[in-house]
Amino acid sequence: MSELEEFRQRKDLLFKENPQSPLPLEEKEKFSGLKYYPLNPDLKFGVPLEKTVEENLEFETSSGERKVYKKIGGLNFKVGETAAKLTLYQAESGSFFLPFRDATSGQETYGAGRYLEVKEENGNFELDFNYAYNPYCAYGSGYSCPLPPMENWLKVPIAAGEKKYYE
Repeated sequence: MSELEEFRQRKDLLFKENPQSPLPLEEKEKFSGLKYYPLNPDLKFGVPLEKTVEENLEFETSSGERKVYKKIGGLNFKVGETAAKLTLYQAESGSFFLPFRDATSGQETYGAGRYLEVKEENGNFELDFNYAYNPYCAYGSGYSCPLPPMENWLKVPIAAGEKKYYE
């Protein structure tokens, strides 16, 4: 079993059995796993951060609240032959935050967008879209999820990671 398959299996188990699962109780019994794209090695990148003037930005959320993140720079990569750029943000805790929408949003993936965990290694940021995931808002009510700003709306499809939960 690959690292990605193992990760997905653990996540599905957490959603089904963990008390902190975002799934409503009535859905846990029939839950048989999330829907995912197959592994796409072409959507994994190690890219340097193109630094920008750091500034705090207020993000709209699914609940109407506002959350503040610091804009720290851009990440440039190519999807096929198409250049793409996402802006990387940082939470007050210091963790990185990379929300995005793409050409699959609202079609094959959650309409409000997805998130990607990124790590910095040797001056590069690892972007592995095979681990792109839906915010908890995609699964149940009662969550306040930051919405990707327009600068992180990609025109290209990112056919990797989690798909829509509800069809």
